[in-house]
Amino acid sequence: MRKFFSLRKIIFFLIVIFCINGAIFVQAQEQRLRISSTTSTDNSGLFNALNPPFEKMFHCRVDIIAQGTGKALKTGEMGDCDVVFVHSRSAEDKFVNSGYGVNRRDVMYNDFVIIGPKEDPAGIRGNHNAAEVLKKIAFTKSYFISRGDDSGTHKKEKTLWEKSSITPKGRWYIEAGQGMGAVLQLANEKRAYTVSDSGTYLVYREKIDLEVLSEKDPVLYNPYGIIAVNPAKYPSVNYILAMSYIGWVTSPQGQKIIREFGKEKFGQVLFHPMAVP
Repeated sequence: MRKFFSLRKIIFFLIVIFCINGAIFVQAQEQRLRISSTTSTDNSGLFNALNPPFEKMFHCRVDIIAQGTGKALKTGEMGDCDVVFVHSRSAEDKFVNSGYGVNRRDVMYNDFVIIGPKEDPAGIRGNHNAAEVLKKIAFTKSYFISRGDDSGTHKKEKTLWEKSSITPKGRWYIEAGQGMGAVLQLANEKRAYTVSDSGTYLVYREKIDLEVLSEKDPVLYNPYGIIAVNPAKYPSVNYILAMSYIGWVTSPQGQKIIREFGKEKFGQVLFHPMAVP
């Protein structure tokens, strides 16, 4: 009887150990955070600095889905990510107000700039009025490369054309449907103008022969926000890890990484923190 009891005990403990190990394995497999974000945050290399400390701290893996802001928000609307990290405040507010996202936080900002070839055929150099700059580009029919992808940069560009009272069309206006890095390279090949966030331009500055020709118009201000996908709408999202990440990027440590990113390599910061100024 004792032998039978001992055998049952051994089998029981083996089952318990197997279940615990299995649960740990499943938990480890589940600890993945999906962030749908802009190409500018990805192209700039910011995530390479921001994410590894978080992954180490929370024993997880962060997967970045890099696309334009419009597509990033659509991914969130489908429940196919846990967090969206984007830069179009009106679109972000609509996302939250429609019930797709919760707990939006300001993270950082930089500026948009209008860049072009040093020969400057439209004569815009030094003009700080973005709407006037686009008027000159359109009047001279100088090549202009648009993101054309409903990204935050594309949304800003469309706002600038509206302010200039011009509907861009013709062979000079090229809609690329590409991310920021690809658009910068295409603009370089075409000796064209384009709108870029300052961070991505700084990363690509040594790879292209284009210059910042117009900047510092207040309308070119470019804030970034982060939003958790609503778990009430999509119970399968990793809401706890999403909120942990939002807490991380808006914490003093995360904001310090953002504040210092780019200083050593580019001689200036690419993004300015907003949660902890």
